[in-house]
Amino acid sequence: MNHLANVGYWTTFAAASFLSLLPTLFRPSRWVRPLYRVLVGGLPLAAVTGLALGVVIWMHTRGVLERTGTGAVEFLPTFLAAAVLMELAPIGAGLIVAARTGASLGAELAAMRVNEQIDALVLLGVSPLRRLVAPRVLACILAVPLLHVLIATLSISSGFVAEMIVGQTTWLKYQTAVLRELYLRDVVPALLKTLAFGFLTGVTGCYIGLTTRGGSEDVGSAATDSVVVCSLLILAADVVMVGLTRLMIS
Repeated sequence: MNHLANVGYWTTFAAASFLSLLPTLFRPSRWVRPLYRVLVGGLPLAAVTGLALGVVIWMHTRGVLERTGTGAVEFLPTFLAAAVLMELAPIGAGLIVAARTGASLGAELAAMRVNEQIDALVLLGVSPLRRLVAPRVLACILAVPLLHVLIATLSISSGFVAEMIVGQTTWLKYQTAVLRELYLRDVVPALLKTLAFGFLTGVTGCYIGLTTRGGSEDVGSAATDSVVVCSLLILAADVVMVGLTRLMIS
């Protein structure tokens, strides 16, 4: 029953957070700093992830295509771009923010709850949802797509560099192959997924932090729980959204 109650509370909290996003969007002073913190924390890891993904996918895919037959290697840029843009970059960006920011949100708000700062805000007539939660959720929603674009760009670029080193392509040929089989119906759902991942991370991290009770040990537990729950929600949402997208397209 406890878990079912938590699901209900989380759903109510998520709905209230969603309704608070639009008013917060028009107050940049509230969400610019959280967005900066999310991006600064995630950019180095996203850059390394993007570069590594491109090279690793290139090595694996090239070996398979070479064994497939003559001419199959020409489709390598297409396969690489599709895999990165549609799946690996969105899920990578989401998990990076979940690991880096989910823990931070859980620990930060848990510390405020334990130190009774949340109660003080309520006594002053300030809504914690509008003042603390909505700016952080909005920052996560905006950050994940930006990290997705960075990972995808670096992955495709590192794949090109690897292919160029072996002397098999030029930038014009590579670019043409990348764009040959990619359509908006493939790219747009991936971008929408990143918005959902950011929302889930922000809401879950804030919810776990605000519902923490106890002492300093519980603050650490809140950080750990935030990472685990955010990651699980992102993976589950990815499966559901990909399935729905395939059904809608077909």
